[in-house]
Amino acid sequence: MPVIHLVDDDSDVTDSCQFLLETLGYSVTVWNDSEQFVQQAPLHEEGVVLLDMRMPKLDGRQVHQYLKEQQSTLAVIFLSGHGDIPMAVEQVKLGAIDFLQKPIDSQQLAETLEQARLQTIKATERFLIQQRYETLTPKEKDVCGYVLQGLINREIAEVACVSVRTVEVHRSRVMEKMAVRNLAELMSTMQAAQLFAD
Repeated sequence: MPVIHLVDDDSDVTDSCQFLLETLGYSVTVWNDSEQFVQQAPLHEEGVVLLDMRMPKLDGRQVHQYLKEQQSTLAVIFLSGHGDIPMAVEQVKLGAIDFLQKPIDSQQLAETLEQARLQTIKATERFLIQQRYETLTPKEKDVCGYVLQGLINREIAEVACVSVRTVEVHRSRVMEKMAVRNLAELMSTMQAAQLFAD
């Protein structure tokens, strides 16, 4: 189960929320300082951020924008007071999972956390695949692209003006670095990461 990062400057809110989340079986990290959160939280691991809209230093919108800029894999759920609903709706349009109005309803929280859990798992998988893809050399990326187009080694060698043996070496390295055993797994992996979607 992903870690829940509870980001709210109000310790009364974080105390009650933490208790509720732990009752639901989640591991919770409390951040009463939004700047500390963006500086210290693991942004590219599975996790969910319960993010207050109004905080000193960095408000919820600024934190959400920062997470997007960093291509974080954390799923975001906003916590909002009554007057913050229009801002929260705007953030949902920008990629947040949902917003929950304070005081938080435990049933709605559980349902929203399940959506967030699924999103962060997919985002983390996509991030890790992209990281593996970035370890490929330019020639390995070329060979990977040709393989995904359905070309066999001899055809790739002709197009790339290299020997079949060179193609075999590059193809083997692609499979190893991408942690796949065959073409079907490579295609599935690349589709999951939305690489070579066309």
